[in-house]
Amino acid sequence: MPKYKPYMHIQRFGNREVEGIEHGTCHIFPKLDGTNSSIWMEDGEIQAGSRTRHLSLDHDNAGFLAWAQKQQASIGNYLRSHPTHRLYGEWLVPHTLKTYRQDAWRRFWIYDVTVQAGCGTPDSWEKFLAFEQYEPLLRHHGLDYITPICTIENASEEYLTGLLDKATFLVEDGRGHGEGIVIKNYDFYNQAGDQIWAKVVRQEFKEKNLVEFGTPTIGLATPVEKLAVEKFLTSSMIDKVVAKIEVDTGGWTSKSIPRLLETCFYDLVSEEMWGILKEFKNPTIDFKSLKAYTIKHIKSTKKELFQ
Repeated sequence: MPKYKPYMHIQRFGNREVEGIEHGTCHIFPKLDGTNSSIWMEDGEIQAGSRTRHLSLDHDNAGFLAWAQKQQASIGNYLRSHPTHRLYGEWLVPHTLKTYRQDAWRRFWIYDVTVQAGCGTPDSWEKFLAFEQYEPLLRHHGLDYITPICTIENASEEYLTGLLDKATFLVEDGRGHGEGIVIKNYDFYNQAGDQIWAKVVRQEFKEKNLVEFGTPTIGLATPVEKLAVEKFLTSSMIDKVVAKIEVDTGGWTSKSIPRLLETCFYDLVSEEMWGILKEFKNPTIDFKSLKAYTIKHIKSTKKELFQ
């Protein structure tokens, strides 16, 4: 069964740790200003954690564990039905922002669900479920959760900044704005192999009714860098690099991944750039984006190499 595990540190958008997260399908969530908390089932009992520690009734965090253990009909039933799941969310108690609706306080607003594999063995791991996977499960058990502002393909920094005025989820009408937005690309893993989210925090926001009207899906023009990678970084090219690495190292291991990603990007630029320029009529190429799409393409087409 799951043990205590701290939640990730969400990186500011633009930091190296989340470089390329905007390429692909992104779910944009409002960011709440509460207490980061988690709930899971261990030895048949509801357990809870803060961002940094496993809670106990003697060392609780704003009464969160005491509250959680009373939620047997909702959270308890959910975890008994899904004992390998962990729920992450905001325990909404007054923090910096005190303008949330009165009915939102002292409730656990879930923003992520992970599932554990390995049954608690030393090499077990956790995977984040996508919103579309966990939302119907939470709704079925009557749990509170944060709804995305939108789903967007190939987001730009300008567009993400423009979404900030939509991030007033749960804020009382006429009392300002929320804290910002969180960008989640469920297919994104950074250079270190970590699944991680990005955030944008601003001061000016305005709420819209997300639950009643649903989550819109927004499509933008496909970047030339993405088109170039999909056309010119072929499966055969990747396989050749993999074969070369296996010969040099005596076999494939997870330690080979950085070399694979760097070599494929080098080969794409050094061997295919003329073809890219000809195909797309001398476009302006953002090489940072080109590299990000290269990594995403390899991970999506050669999933077996990352398992």
